[in-house]
Amino acid sequence: MAKRGKKHQEALKLVDRSKSYDINEAVALAKEASKANFDETVEAAFRLGVDPKKADQQIRGAMVLPHGTGKTQRVLVFAKGEKAKEAENAGADYVGEEEYINKINQGWFEFDVIVATPDMMAEVGKLGRVLGPKGLMPNPKTGTVTFDVEKAVKDVKAGQVEYRVDKSANIHVPIGKLSFENDKLVDNFAALAEQLVKVKPQSAKGTYMKNVSIASTMGPGIKVDVSNYR
Repeated sequence: MAKRGKKHQEALKLVDRSKSYDINEAVALAKEASKANFDETVEAAFRLGVDPKKADQQIRGAMVLPHGTGKTQRVLVFAKGEKAKEAENAGADYVGEEEYINKINQGWFEFDVIVATPDMMAEVGKLGRVLGPKGLMPNPKTGTVTFDVEKAVKDVKAGQVEYRVDKSANIHVPIGKLSFENDKLVDNFAALAEQLVKVKPQSAKGTYMKNVSIASTMGPGIKVDVSNYR
């Protein structure tokens, strides 16, 4: 652990904790501060001026990042008949009904995202206790409960991310890999920030984007100046 500690201390020295950086500077700094020997994920964290206890201020949705996340998502689709064929043709990794419900109940989780047609939700809903805590339950708000399974599968494969405000009014979303070109990470960040501005609840008062930062998996948090997104 000492080695990691030393590297981490060196990385921290590069970052001025009292300063909010322009997103271009922040991305460059995240790369400079990286001491890991693997391709780290870069995550954006937004602390928002909302009250998640209020139903109309619970922000949740999904979007496709302009340059994806650098991770290929494995998609399981619950559908039957023509919709099952549509899912297969769209590139879903697994398509089925009862057999996959049984597999999940037995502890199988070889997938990252579930898409389900609305007529399958009565069955899929029975998995709520297992899928809920893992954040894997399909939801109409994130486009994963739909009859348009082709679009849903293609969006997930193209680098769709979900965003959801937690109890402390924070949203954490991956915006790519450290190996991405700087401008691609900047584009992904900008698209996410603009999307969050778009879905700002009308009842939210005061400063909306209170605190924003980016960090790589092992790297320090770097504050980002988002005054131009407010």
